[in-house]
Amino acid sequence: MTKKRLTIIFLLMFSLVSVFGLAQTAQASLGDTLLKVGSTGSSVVQVQTELNYLGYNVGATDGIFGSKTKTGVTNFQKANSLSPDGIVGPITGSALTNAYAAKLASQNSGKANAVIATAENYIGIPYTWGGVSPSTGFDCSGFVEYVFAQNGITLPRVSTQQYAAGTAVSFNSLQPGDLVFFSTANNGVVDHVGIFIGNGQFINASTSKGVTIYSFGSYWNSVYMGARRVL
Repeated sequence: MTKKRLTIIFLLMFSLVSVFGLAQTAQASLGDTLLKVGSTGSSVVQVQTELNYLGYNVGATDGIFGSKTKTGVTNFQKANSLSPDGIVGPITGSALTNAYAAKLASQNSGKANAVIATAENYIGIPYTWGGVSPSTGFDCSGFVEYVFAQNGITLPRVSTQQYAAGTAVSFNSLQPGDLVFFSTANNGVVDHVGIFIGNGQFINASTSKGVTIYSFGSYWNSVYMGARRVL
């Protein structure tokens, strides 16, 4: 085997190892590496962010595991019946991430319920092209913009811009409060938007009925374009 061929093989093997290593790093979870006083980096930032969100005030999320971060970890461990050693290992890391995710989901659910309750207050308000308030009537995107604004969330004015807001979600992953988009002209261009309320239904300002609730039937499924999560 020539020296050139050996060099090529070595480079290929090195590339595969590097890619595999990066993939493993990307999949790393909080606590895979022990974090304690003196640790630094993005994992420490994550710990500090989650502790602050859960009410364990550790100050700035600077990525430096100091005494405040240790105190926050220890208090979290005590509150969750874990060994209070102030070190983030696999058990504490998993518990911290799960608690963070649960609180985040609970708060988002509360926001969604508030948005839907606001939207349902305007059932029966007539459709008006360009309408942006209950006093003038609503068009579809004006209705969505107004409802979310009443809940402290700013959205773009028109449906095509709203379709670029937030993050995309699949139909099977829809949650109450998600925005659902349609092409009623059936030309692939978004021209209608509503708010998903669960149970296969959405609330919207339609040209024929004003603010009303529809179910995803054959028609709406046929013109459905996608959904965005903005909560």
